Amino acid sequence: MSSFLKVDNVTMQFGGVTAIDSLSFEVQKGQIYGLIGPNGAGKTTIFNIITGNLHPTKGRILLNGEDITGTKPNKVVYKGIARTFQNIRLFKSMSVLDNILIGFDARAKYSYFEAILRLPRYFKYERELKEKAYELMEIFGISQFADYFATELSYGNQRKVEIARALATNPKLLLLDEPAAGMNPNETADLSEIIHKIKRDFDLTILLIEHDMKFVNAMCDSVTVLDYGEKIFEGKPADAIVNEKVVTAYLGDFTHA
Repeated sequence: MSSFLKVDNVTMQFGGVTAIDSLSFEVQKGQIYGLIGPNGAGKTTIFNIITGNLHPTKGRILLNGEDITGTKPNKVVYKGIARTFQNIRLFKSMSVLDNILIGFDARAKYSYFEAILRLPRYFKYERELKEKAYELMEIFGISQFADYFATELSYGNQRKVEIARALATNPKLLLLDEPAAGMNPNETADLSEIIHKIKRDFDLTILLIEHDMKFVNAMCDSVTVLDYGEKIFEGKPADAIVNEKVVTAYLGDFTHA
């Protein structure tokens, strides 16, 4: 495996507050890599830096060897990065199908004028996109909800819609921000199987944030653990959960209790 994503000595400061402190880690191509830590550790800040929503105070983000630090979010999509969010962001007044179709906009093959004038190439490509959207919905087991408003679905199924929409952008790197949050054990197990399947079928590299350590153990090849913006552990998930620094970060220091 070759290094695919490199977070290189990244620091992020907001005024006098250091949210990320000289963080470095590498994700190899084809890995499912976990970024874990207690609330406020800086995990989502790293996602925002990778996707161009934040420009780091110092350091670099390298994607397949290319420095993409500070690339605007709409350009990051063209680089092959897609993400989901900690709080689900779906278009409430649109159907499940239309939410997923929006993901294909980044690679539309017709011009603005062809769409306005409703020329044949526009209709041909729209049919192709609908077919691809239904294929994605079949993978996630939500095709029966195609015409439902996205918000009519259960929380777990809304998560699936959001991931399917991210996949529609044709990413090489998929960032998942707490994908199992709010799911029951059966939904979590189902999602775990789906993520493994899409990684394989779409040749993805995946970076995920998650608090459910059972889910992390089942999913991740390696993890980096953050606490107050600093890396306190890097290695296998099974080793993380017995590491003293990690346990203290999550549960507090009981040695003086």
